[in-house]
Amino acid sequence: MTVGYMPVPADFKYLKVFLRGKPKHAKWDAFGLKHPSMERGHRAKIFSPFDALKGFDEAISSKDILYCDRPRLGEEEKGEINRRLNILYDLTRNSKLARANRVKVTVTYFIPCRDRENFAFGCRGQHVTVQGICKRVDASVTRTITVDDKLIPLRDILAIEAKNIFDNPWEYDAS
Repeated sequence: MTVGYMPVPADFKYLKVFLRGKPKHAKWDAFGLKHPSMERGHRAKIFSPFDALKGFDEAISSKDILYCDRPRLGEEEKGEINRRLNILYDLTRNSKLARANRVKVTVTYFIPCRDRENFAFGCRGQHVTVQGICKRVDASVTRTITVDDKLIPLRDILAIEAKNIFDNPWEYDAS
């Protein structure tokens, strides 16, 4: 025997109940008063996903991040970064110059792992690249460079790129 699209065995125990269909009740009968219909807004809660362990998915996905060792820069690379920082400092010495020059830079820097539960905490990290307008280079007080609204410590910088600004290596001396 077939009911709808499903084959049903002939000796199915609840065939009569199944064929009877959904029970129909009047709105104000005894059953309707004892079990009123649920509003649609409340019914949605029944079908919403349940997250028993809040933050567990984020904690698991944070373990998927690949960390690497902090790269060691040679003296030449450090000198080149210092030369480029000096050029950027001259172009963004005050806010008026920074607004006038609007130097677009790409800075690659190292972020150490800050997850105390991760094996890489304190010893490894990630390379991050930020693009934007260089607003300030502060080598004396905060020892940071500001790209858009991102403060980057100078000790973590691995590379600085900008179109047509760093082309002439003899223009500025790193010392």
